[in-house]
Amino acid sequence: MRDMTEEEYDALDERLTDTVPTLGPNGTGFFSRKGFQVVGLDENTAKILNAKAIASRQTPSEIIASMLRRELAVP
Repeated sequence: MRDMTEEEYDALDERLTDTVPTLGPNGTGFFSRKGFQVVGLDENTAKILNAKAIASRQTPSEIIASMLRRELAVP
């Protein structure tokens, strides 16, 4: 990947500075006011989770939520 010119850096900086973050359609997302909880994962687990998310076209959060629902299901 080539390095950006000074003008490209300035244009990107201006765009990111002037961009107002928006919430997702249901009030979720990175900038959600509902907040979030950070969970630490080791590097291998994160790689596996990301690969599974890409393969299933889901977010890592959706993968984890699905796994938890299955694990906590009453037999």
